[in-house]
Amino acid sequence: MKDLSYAIKTIRLSEKATLLGEKLNEYVFKVDPRANKIEIKQAVEKLFGKKVVDVRTMNYSGKERRRGARAGQTSDWKKAVVRLKEGETIELA
Repeated sequence: MKDLSYAIKTIRLSEKATLLGEKLNEYVFKVDPRANKIEIKQAVEKLFGKKVVDVRTMNYSGKERRRGARAGQTSDWKKAVVRLKEGETIELA
């Protein structure tokens, strides 16, 4: 079996993510772009010990950035919204 700890990078804390957690029992994670929904689900269940009901993923392209005369681009990244079983929560503190 593959080590799934690579799949989850960080938890995303924003105003929208906080509202999703309070109202819909959903949590937002920044994940590895190569990870699929099944791997993300298994990683959350393994790392947090919670039962996952649903996983939605979104891919984001990096933005063009300039610093003086130099142009560059931020990295592409992937976001996952994970819904937990009713009654389960993840402590964010």
